[in-house]
Amino acid sequence: MAKTRKAADTNEKATTKKPRRLSRRHEIFIGSIFVLIAVALLLSFISFFIYWRGDQSTLASWSDRSLKAANWLGKFGAWLADFFVYRGFGAASFLFVKLFFLTGTFLILDVPLRKLKNIWFWDLFALVVLSILFGFFADSIPELGGTVGFEMNTFLQDYIGSTGTLLVLVLGIIIYLIYKIKVSPDAIKSFFERKKKEIDEEMARKKAAAAVAVAENPAGYNLEEFAVEDNLEDEFIPEPELKPASKFEIDKDALKPTIEHSSEIHLSSDIKPETKSEKPELKLDVLPTPVAAPHIITTDDEAFTIEQAPEEDIVEENLAARLVEDFGLFDPTLELSNYKFPTIDMLRDYSGGGITINQEELEENKNRIVETLRNYKIDIAQIKATVGPSVTLYEIVPEAGIRISKIKSLEDDIALSLSALGIRIIAPIPGKGTIGIEVPNKNPTMVSMKSVIASAKFQEAEMELPIALGKTISNETFVVDLAKMPHLLMAGATGQGKSVGLNAVLTSLLYKKHPAEVKFVLVDPKKVELTLFNKIERHYLAKLPDVEDAIITDNNKVINTLNSLCVEMDNRYSLLKDAMVRNIKEYNDKFRNRKLNPEAGHRFLPYIVLVVDEFADLIMTAGKEVETPIARLAQLARAIGIHLIIATQRPSVNVITGIIKANFPARIAFRVTSKIDSRTILDTQGADQLIGRGDLLYSNGNDVVRVQCAFVDTPEVEKITDFIGAQKAYPNAYLLPEYVPEGETGINLDIDISERDSLFREAAEVIVTSQQGSASLLQRKLKLGYNRAGRLIDQLEAAGIVGPFEGSKARSVNIPDLSSLDQFFANEQNNL
Repeated sequence: MAKTRKAADTNEKATTKKPRRLSRRHEIFIGSIFVLIAVALLLSFISFFIYWRGDQSTLASWSDRSLKAANWLGKFGAWLADFFVYRGFGAASFLFVKLFFLTGTFLILDVPLRKLKNIWFWDLFALVVLSILFGFFADSIPELGGTVGFEMNTFLQDYIGSTGTLLVLVLGIIIYLIYKIKVSPDAIKSFFERKKKEIDEEMARKKAAAAVAVAENPAGYNLEEFAVEDNLEDEFIPEPELKPASKFEIDKDALKPTIEHSSEIHLSSDIKPETKSEKPELKLDVLPTPVAAPHIITTDDEAFTIEQAPEEDIVEENLAARLVEDFGLFDPTLELSNYKFPTIDMLRDYSGGGITINQEELEENKNRIVETLRNYKIDIAQIKATVGPSVTLYEIVPEAGIRISKIKSLEDDIALSLSALGIRIIAPIPGKGTIGIEVPNKNPTMVSMKSVIASAKFQEAEMELPIALGKTISNETFVVDLAKMPHLLMAGATGQGKSVGLNAVLTSLLYKKHPAEVKFVLVDPKKVELTLFNKIERHYLAKLPDVEDAIITDNNKVINTLNSLCVEMDNRYSLLKDAMVRNIKEYNDKFRNRKLNPEAGHRFLPYIVLVVDEFADLIMTAGKEVETPIARLAQLARAIGIHLIIATQRPSVNVITGIIKANFPARIAFRVTSKIDSRTILDTQGADQLIGRGDLLYSNGNDVVRVQCAFVDTPEVEKITDFIGAQKAYPNAYLLPEYVPEGETGINLDIDISERDSLFREAAEVIVTSQQGSASLLQRKLKLGYNRAGRLIDQLEAAGIVGPFEGSKARSVNIPDLSSLDQFFANEQNNL
């Protein structure tokens, strides 16, 4: 633990020493300077190769103003070119122009400079190789390789000779081709095979065209003679020659079609019945058909040819793989690439120096437990104590023949003998052959948020949404994944730590997830618990488009937000359906690998965490209007990355219905006042025996774990939100889809037809064609954002083309077909 903390401190110091990023204005200014330097170098280099001989004398007399340099940038340009080209790297110095220009462009366009590292490295590598290579021509063209190239070339030749120098240069060129241009033997082989294939196909195409030309018989020749005159009937002619058209008798068997598509041969209508006196003339009409490019194989027998069908073209490389190779995996954090996570030193350490073990207290409690059990004739074979932050677990192994139920019934007697509040007996402990007796410590240790955030278990957690709740009885950091819960129900009496628990959940996610990866929808009926998170609105919060405050305190806005989340859920399921994946993780992985086209409406989907404090208050004021969307989200939203955290005092049936409760397998119970309340929350007793102040029971199925919740104070949360809020943010909070309540028409966008969207008619045609009125359909078909698609739906509703909002169902379409739509627009124009 000490090593981990020391490593964390070292990392924090290293982080604080990083230079601050330049402002956008400075970046544009510096980038412009780099671009101008590149232009100046280009002009001076080009004019150097034209006038360098005449300008050499002016360099020696720099102060003599009577001497004029022919360089396009005057004496300064002549000096620049002399420094870089003649005394530097020769013609290879043109690579400096490219490097300066790209650096300036990257700064102006705000492209991450880390991409320049690879370009600078390989261009400088090519600069050295080319300069040495051009050094071979120093005697005839000295400016080609420059002084540096000549000296390096001479140095290498002195030790390894000219042949060795050439071999080194060849090695450098091979390294450049393999690692920079990514040339491989397979790629070269496939290139030549592709060229050979194209040549073969072209030759086959020409042969096929020639065959078609002969078949069309443009010179007026008849077919080969299959029959001869009567006096030669008994003579066999194996290879008849092609002769000019003449009168001959028809051999009917010879005229039978011998090709696959016999319909392509038509006898002329002027063929008359055969008589002895006159012999009809045979004419053939050959219909031209699309000819493939077969591969012709000749044989020794001229009358026998083999025709091989051409193979289909094969794409050598997957398009998505090529995009990943060219641009890398899609990075959703790129827009806020310089975002810094909060540092651990913003949190306070309340524990002092870890858990303090009081040997006397442990011994005294052990003796009282053993004595109390002996009074009821229960002997103990073994006992072990595990000290936690606020509770000590005594594991006892009773003698053979002792019934567990007998020990469990002595809970109150043990509490009386120990004079302690919150005795809890676990009989038996799951996975162990022991009985557990949890006894509160006289001097409990506070678990700080800093200790759980800095723990290796949380820092190394490979979870989608990791949450550090606190520490268990064995003093282990308790980390769970919200994405696998998938929803969390928190309950407990007033003042027992629910709001602190919510702050711990939110703080964990802020320390682990980038703003592009998770968004929060915060509902705070008390108006004071979550207001500190207003400062990170444009980083982490989600809200409705027309709402000013991202943290929702008005019950009417809560209803609209919950219904908006249902619309977002339906839209996300449509995207998952189009992408043919089952959950948000598979979808985002596919999007990162560039297998989904953003132009088709696909986008990176962040997780959305809905946090509701005092849910009972919402049910009392809104009732069914809140219950219905919550039930839908609880049942369906897990797969598309929307997770619910609901806090309430007592989740009774009239507050949380059976449908909602069944979809909240993960539950946290703080201290309650009765066993009935404990069973209501956990479906088992035990929460009534907690000691309060963050002491909680966590259940996710059958197992119940006792945890001391980590404490995070208001000043700590304020420091974290101030740190995040001071950084560069998105232009706006994450906007949820617009929601128009049933029975309301929303904003009338169609008072004046001239105010309609430019895509109004196209949107109407899409809706009428599909007979489905939904904004998500317009998003996909017209490639729009959701807000614009929502406004188009409102305009279509105002025009009477689609019906009113019907909850999760698509709107009805009032126009049956496109012809009726054209008539509708014509009537509308006539009424103007």
